[in-house]
Amino acid sequence: MMNGVGTVDLGYRGEVRAILVNHGAEDFIIEPGDRIAQGVVAPVMCVDFATVDSVDDDTTRGAGGFGSTGKQ
Repeated sequence: MMNGVGTVDLGYRGEVRAILVNHGAEDFIIEPGDRIAQGVVAPVMCVDFATVDSVDDDTTRGAGGFGSTGKQ
């Protein structure tokens, strides 16, 4: 299996395929019913974004911190 991680969006209705590559010198036969991939069902959050002119930096974290450590 190639590291072909991807997301299938909720509007997609087509076929889902897996990319397979054989780097060996011999043929590798995949038979019907062989398990070659797995899927994960994950929740999706739909959000609405708003464009603003400025952001209030008066928070508990303040404007001087960087990341979660507060160090720059």
